[in-house]
Amino acid sequence: MTRKTVRIAMNGVTGRMGYRQHLVRSILALREQGGLDLGDGTVLWPEPVLVGRREHALRALADRHGLEHHTTDLDAVLADPDVEIYFDAQVTSAREEAIKKAIAAGKHVYTEKPTATGLAGALELARLAHARGVKHGVVQDKIFLPGLLKLKRLIDGGFFGRILSVRGEFGYWVFEGDWQRAQRPSWNYRAEDGGGIVVDMFPHWGYVLHELFGRVTSVQALATTHIPRRWDEHGKPYDATADDAAYGLFELEGGTVAQINSSWAVRVHRDELVEFQVDGTEGSAVAGLRHCRAQHRSATPKPVWNPDVPATEDFRGQWQEVPDNTEFDNGFKAQWELFLHHVYADAPYRWDLLAGARGVQLAELGLRSSAEGRRIEVPEIRL
Repeated sequence: MTRKTVRIAMNGVTGRMGYRQHLVRSILALREQGGLDLGDGTVLWPEPVLVGRREHALRALADRHGLEHHTTDLDAVLADPDVEIYFDAQVTSAREEAIKKAIAAGKHVYTEKPTATGLAGALELARLAHARGVKHGVVQDKIFLPGLLKLKRLIDGGFFGRILSVRGEFGYWVFEGDWQRAQRPSWNYRAEDGGGIVVDMFPHWGYVLHELFGRVTSVQALATTHIPRRWDEHGKPYDATADDAAYGLFELEGGTVAQINSSWAVRVHRDELVEFQVDGTEGSAVAGLRHCRAQHRSATPKPVWNPDVPATEDFRGQWQEVPDNTEFDNGFKAQWELFLHHVYADAPYRWDLLAGARGVQLAELGLRSSAEGRRIEVPEIRL
């Protein structure tokens, strides 16, 4: 076996997602397992270079995990020929310019979404990367969740027949921050800082729908700010200028209709923080983060509407759990492995910056639909 060290500039790892999912549960997890075996006698050894604005926070992370390299100088990192991959988990407003610099420096790019604050910027990134000849990928973690992998297994096996509809519920109550500390950063609720649930979640729903059910052809959305006043990390009140809830209706290629509600102002009364119900002519399923339950046409009971008597049926008990049948790794780590195989073994990879631009497009059109109060077509985009 030949061990190849791969230096990865990781920008934004002091944030919650960048640290937990990408640094600890992906890159450091790969190191703990001895690296990534490419299957050709080569083992990749990821060597993260922590990048950010707060030197003390970077140093603390490096010390905690025994890492050697950290810096606040992004330009110097991108000028280093030993750094081959640039990863971005910054706030959205800072992402576009940093990725442009990385592409210009000839680095392969892997990034969180949304890739830019608008479709024009997102498409420009995809075109620049294509022209520069660097490989590029966008995090699309939801499709690597166990629940959705089981759902895809049902789809691929023809379980549903013709899929009629998809209904999604996502969200939880994010504390306002006055008497209980908010569990999300305050910038998420300021539009001027790139916040808002449409910008955050519609890119997710775009790739979930596209990958599992078909391309989104139209969107009609209502975005609103249910909680107009919140308190920041220092206990200071501020006006929430970004939407904290969005109610979307999506038409898909092939005729399937999807409805997805997203809210940071909802209290959870479901089994998981996100759930999708898929109904087809031959069967239905409900998938969450980890679980998936199904009900086939042949096992569908015959409910009768009678509001005059109490319900006696155990509706949840009439569904069958879809078995794991495999070991599910962390979804972020699984996608990192696929991207590294793409870069160093030329394996196919379709979740690129153009796919990321589709998510930005859907968010942009969703906000426009809400502002104009109408259904909007979603045209196909190409390089």
